[in-house]
Amino acid sequence: MTNHTKSVTTLLKNHPAQAAILTEEALQFLSELHHHFEVKRQHLLEQRKNHQHKISQGVLPNFDPITKGIRMGNWQVAPLPVDLLERRVEITGPVHRKMVINALNSGADVFMADFEDSTSPTWENMIDGQANLRDANARQVDFIDPVSQKSYELNEKTATLFVRPRGLHLDEKHLLINGQKISGALFDFGLYFFHNHQLVKNRGTGPYFYLPKLEHYLEARWWNEVFDFAQDYMAVPSGTIKATVLIETITASFMMDEILFELRTHSAGLNCGRWDYIFSYIKKLQGHADFLVPDRELVGMNMPFMKAYSDLLIKTCHKRNVHAMGGMAAQIPIKNDEHAHGKAMDKVQKDKLREAKAGHDGTWVAHPGLIPVAREAFDQHMKRMNNLHIERGDVKVSDEHLLEVPNGKITFEGMVKNIDVGVQYLAAWLAGNGCVPIYNLMEDAATAEISRTQLWQWLHHPTALLSDGRKVEWAVYEQATLEAKERIREIHGADCFEKENFALAAKLFDQMTKADQLEDFLTSVAYEYL
Repeated sequence: MTNHTKSVTTLLKNHPAQAAILTEEALQFLSELHHHFEVKRQHLLEQRKNHQHKISQGVLPNFDPITKGIRMGNWQVAPLPVDLLERRVEITGPVHRKMVINALNSGADVFMADFEDSTSPTWENMIDGQANLRDANARQVDFIDPVSQKSYELNEKTATLFVRPRGLHLDEKHLLINGQKISGALFDFGLYFFHNHQLVKNRGTGPYFYLPKLEHYLEARWWNEVFDFAQDYMAVPSGTIKATVLIETITASFMMDEILFELRTHSAGLNCGRWDYIFSYIKKLQGHADFLVPDRELVGMNMPFMKAYSDLLIKTCHKRNVHAMGGMAAQIPIKNDEHAHGKAMDKVQKDKLREAKAGHDGTWVAHPGLIPVAREAFDQHMKRMNNLHIERGDVKVSDEHLLEVPNGKITFEGMVKNIDVGVQYLAAWLAGNGCVPIYNLMEDAATAEISRTQLWQWLHHPTALLSDGRKVEWAVYEQATLEAKERIREIHGADCFEKENFALAAKLFDQMTKADQLEDFLTSVAYEYL
C-alpha cells in the first residue's frame, strides 16, 4: 500500500483520549481515505449545488428514466447477518459515555450511536465518542456520575451497535491532511472501523453503520467504494460492513432502488428519516412559492406526501429483501404531569401502530422510556422477526405524490415557537450538547433545521400569509423574535442573552433567517464557532 501520509496535522493536541485514538496507524488509514476519496466528495458536493440550482429553476425532482431498468429489475441485496434479522426497536443518541452504556442496556434491539445530528462536533465529543465506542466493544466501558456517584456498566446482553458518521457536507476542521480539512464522514467512519472491526468480529457481530443525508445514488456509490477500500485495507472479507441509509432528503426518495443497488453488497436497508426529510422538502423547494409548508407541528406522517414516502420505502425495501425502518418518535416521558405524559405516550403508540401495520420492520425512539410502547405496537402486528414478507403491491407512488404540498396554516405562534426552539437548540449545540429536551420533545439538528428553514421560506415569499390574515413580513418576524426571547428568558434566566452561547445563537439564527440565500445547514455555519 502506498504511503500517502505526507503531512497530518492535529490542531488540538491536549485531549486525554487522543493518543490512544489517533495512533500513527489510524492516522495512516485516515490519510489513505482522504487521498482516495476527498476529490470525489468535493465533486459530489458540487453536484448538489448544481442540482439545487436546477430545482430552483423549475426542474423538480422525479424518477429518473435513465435508471428505470434498476427500479424494474428483480435483483436483491446480499443476505443479512443473523444479528440484523430483527430490529424491532432501535434507540438513537449521542456518543457520550453514560449514553452509550444506558442505550446499549436499554432493551432496544439496536443502538445507533450518533456522531451527526445529536452530537455537537466539538473535538472532545468526537475523540471521546470514539474512545467510548471502542471501550464498549471491548467490554471495558464504565462510568461514575460525578454528582450522584451512581455507577454504570454494561449488562451481559446489549443492543446491537450501529454508528452514524457525519454527512458528506461536514468537515473535521481539527485534523488537516496536507493542509486540507478531512471529511467528517471519513474521520468518523475511518476511526470507528479501524479500532473496532476486529473487536466486533470477536463478539460475533460486525461493523454496522447508518448513512445520513444522501441526496443521490452516486453518493451511495461513493460510500460503497469507501467500504470496499476499507475492507481491502484491513484484509476484511467483502460485505462485512453493513449500512442502513437514512432516506431523509426529497431527492433520495426518488432513488431508493438505485441507492440500494449501489450498496447491495453492504446494504442493511433504508430508514424513514422523517424530520430531516421535512427539512429537505423545504430546502430543496425553497425557490417555489407554491410549496409553502405549514406550522411544523402540523406536518406529520398523516400528510399525503409523507405517507407516500413511507409506503414507497417499505415497498422498495421488501422487494429487495431488506429492512424498511420506521422513523423517530421525538417524545420523551413527562414527569409530574400524568395527563400530559399520557397524551404523549398515546401519540407515540398511534405512530408506532401505524408503522407496524404499514409493514415497517422496526422503528426508532429517542428515549428508553418509549421502548416498551414501541415494542408493544410491533409485537401486535409483527409476529415474525421482521415484515419482509409484506410486499405492499398496493403502493403506487408518482412524482406528484412525493411532491404534494402539505395542507395547514401558518400561524404567529408557529413563528414564535420556531425562533424559540431554534435559538435554544443552537445555544445548547454551541455549548457542546447536540441532543436537547425542549418542551417535552427531544430536539436535534434536524428539528432545529425545520424551524430555521420554515421561517426563511415564509419570509422570502410574499404569498405567505398568517392564519389571522397578516403577511409574513419582517415586522411580524421581529415581533415574534421579541416574544420568543421572553419565553427563553423565563426558562434560562433574565440575563441569558448576556451569556456567550445564547447571544451568539440568537445572532446566528437571526442572520441565517434574514440571509438572501438559504444556508444549506445551520451546523456548517455554527461549526466555525466551536
